[in-house]
This record gives sequence, structure tokens and C-alpha cells, in this order.
Amino acid sequence: MTTAAIPQLNPKTIRERLSLPQEKLSSMLKVSVKTLSRAEKEGKSLKDSDVRARLVKLNEIANLGQMVYTNEGLQEFLTTPLPIFDGYTALDLMTIGDYERVIGALSADFEGLGY
Repeated sequence: MTTAAIPQLNPKTIRERLSLPQEKLSSMLKVSVKTLSRAEKEGKSLKDSDVRARLVKLNEIANLGQMVYTNEGLQEFLTTPLPIFDGYTALDLMTIGDYERVIGALSADFEGLGY
């Protein structure tokens, strides 16, 4: 994926929408807290294409999660171990980069199929 194909994304906005501390988002993005903090203070997206691709996925999760759930409901979805995730939480999967399973579960909930 080329850098031009990825939209500008503000990591602070995504972090706030997912109610994550900087430490958790930096772990998910595989960058230092200092790098993330600097990007947030400058209001800029991170330049590395792999990091930006992860931000795109996290933004997709935030968008879909906010369409499906209230803010509180999204937090519950993200932090509750679920059978569909083999007893892990959505945050656990997001930390290891397994975004598609989280997006799939949110999509199923959005379509009323639920898990």
C-alpha cells in the first residue's frame, strides 16, 4: 500500500475515540510513546506507511464501533473477553494486529447477526 493511498489520520483523535491511553495505542502502532506524543502534539499523522496502515484499521474499528455501540458499549466490546475471540478481548487482538477479526465481529453486530 502506498503512502498516498492512506488518508491523513490524527492518532490523538483515533485514540480518544477508542478511549485508549497513549501507552496502549503506541503498543498497537509499534511506536514509542514519545513518537506518538509528538505526533499528537503536532496534530499530524505518523509518516511510516506500516504505522499509518495500522491507524487506518484502528480508525475503521472506531468508526464501525461507534455506529454499532454507544461509547460505553464500545468500551465493553473492546475490553470483554469473548468466545468469538477465543477468550481474548478485542484490544488483545488489536495489539497483535488481528484487526480483521475485530472488524468482522463489529460488522456482524452492525448487520444484526451478533456473536
